[in-house]
Amino acid sequence: MLEEVGLQDVEQLYMDVPESVRLKERLKIPRSTSEFEVRRYIESLLAKNRTASDMPCFLGAGCWNHHVPAAVDHVVGRSEFATSYTPYQAETSQGLLQALFEYQSMICELTEMEYANSSMYDWSTALGEAARMAARVTGRDELLIPQYTGPERVAALKTYTEPAGIRIVRIAQDSHTGQVIPEDLKRKITNRTAAVYVENPSFLGCYEIQVDLISDLAHSKRSLLIVGVDPISLGVVRPPGDYGADIVIGEGQPLGNHMNYGGPTLGIFACSESRLLRQMPGRIIGLTSTLDGKDVAYCMVHQTREQHIRRERATSNICTNEALCAVAAAVYLSLMGPAGLKRLCETIITKCHYAMRVLSRVDGVKAPLLDASHFKEFTLNFDYAGRSAAAIHSELLKKGIHGGKVLTEFPELGETALYCVTEVHSRRDIDALADALNEILRGR
Repeated sequence: MLEEVGLQDVEQLYMDVPESVRLKERLKIPRSTSEFEVRRYIESLLAKNRTASDMPCFLGAGCWNHHVPAAVDHVVGRSEFATSYTPYQAETSQGLLQALFEYQSMICELTEMEYANSSMYDWSTALGEAARMAARVTGRDELLIPQYTGPERVAALKTYTEPAGIRIVRIAQDSHTGQVIPEDLKRKITNRTAAVYVENPSFLGCYEIQVDLISDLAHSKRSLLIVGVDPISLGVVRPPGDYGADIVIGEGQPLGNHMNYGGPTLGIFACSESRLLRQMPGRIIGLTSTLDGKDVAYCMVHQTREQHIRRERATSNICTNEALCAVAAAVYLSLMGPAGLKRLCETIITKCHYAMRVLSRVDGVKAPLLDASHFKEFTLNFDYAGRSAAAIHSELLKKGIHGGKVLTEFPELGETALYCVTEVHSRRDIDALADALNEILRGR
């Protein structure tokens, strides 16, 4: 190979690396070992991990522990779907295109939007793309977001908006109910506001009961309404399209995707009308027919990607995406159906409310902190216990229980953590959490 490229020595491949920073000694690499030895060593490292399967885990905050039916894993594991990279138009198959088309169709039905792409990286990047899209459509440079928006989402949002000159303005939320304060929204929304963003349920697990009012206020200034959702919750609550959402985003990980150590996950992105479609990032899969009209055909009909002909004029810099995760979501939604999704939501709500009721009986604990209806997640406050939420979290881990996310990002909430309960949590798990908290707070 060196001869073919006209080099005498392998060191010539690294001639751009200064001699002063080159390693002059041999790399300290262990001797070669057999496959069996490597496997045994790796398994000994993996055995140190404790996963959500080994201990009750009440952590959510953007990645949640849900049951994934075996059929989902079986379908997405097929060689026709499983790939290390997202196929493009030239090499993608009709089967994959159809699966993504079905995913889009189900997301549209779930959210009551006209169009959905397939898909984004996660909720956070979908929010960033939605902000830039709203600015392009309206020609404005301001985005209003709730005070208690997830910190990771805000961090990603800033990464997307700062280079585009989009200003982020926080809307106050009531510290007792978690609801957006309409008066503050009225004061802050202006003719510069490209969009108002609201989460339902919110990052803290509360349902926002003023969505119609928020929608009216946004549209009164000709601003767009961006709604962030947990798609599972749409089995029982009104879809965003019902209260005038222009753009819907969310996290599709609960739809048949494992937690995967935090990723990859799946960003949902949908919009309401054709004027928004041209500005929507990512890809749209369409359905057409052959020239003779005898067969249907699927194809990519909308690709605003930088490496295609638009290059620097592209609306988004999204490159690959989690197409396999979107296929998993399509399989999951197909298996569940409307009735199954509704029943799942009811189960989660029942278990979540049982957990709040049991935990509220623990001395020194307020559960939930916020006086609101909750879905899947809720806040536990430890102010009256005289202990920090972080210290209690550490004590729970020692007892074999993974608690919720400590909300250090919102100091005004005091010593508070965000806990998550889904269909996988049993009554025994919840009771064990309550017992453990009782022991910790009593100094046992």
